[in-house]
Amino acid sequence: RSFAESMRSLRPDKPWTTKLSSAGLVYCHFGSQILAEVLGQPEDGPVVRALYDKLYQDFVEEIDAIDNGIAQSRGEPLYSITTNLSARVARLNPRWNQPDQDTEVR
Repeated sequence: RSFAESMRSLRPDKPWTTKLSSAGLVYCHFGSQILAEVLGQPEDGPVVRALYDKLYQDFVEEIDAIDNGIAQSRGEPLYSITTNLSARVARLNPRWNQPDQDTEVR
C-alpha cells in the first residue's frame, strides 16, 4: 500500500506521474532493453527512446492507472484510453455465431 512510485519518480527525465502498477514498474526498468533487443537498435538511441515514451504514454500508462483505480479525469483527462485489455482479450474468443466454438484454439 505504501508503494507510490511513478515513471517520473524513478526516471526524472520522464513527465508521467501516474502511480506505477506491476506492469509499469517492469516496463520502467526493462522496457528500453527489450525494445532495443527486438528492434536491433542501441538502447540509448533515438528510435528506442521515442518508442519507449510513445508506448508508455499510449498503452502502459492506461494499464497503470486502471490497475491503481485512478479515474481518467477530474475535468481535464489525466491519461488517454486508446484501447482496453478487456476488448483485446474478447477478440481472442470466438464470435457468438461462429460455427467452430473451440475456445482453446486461440
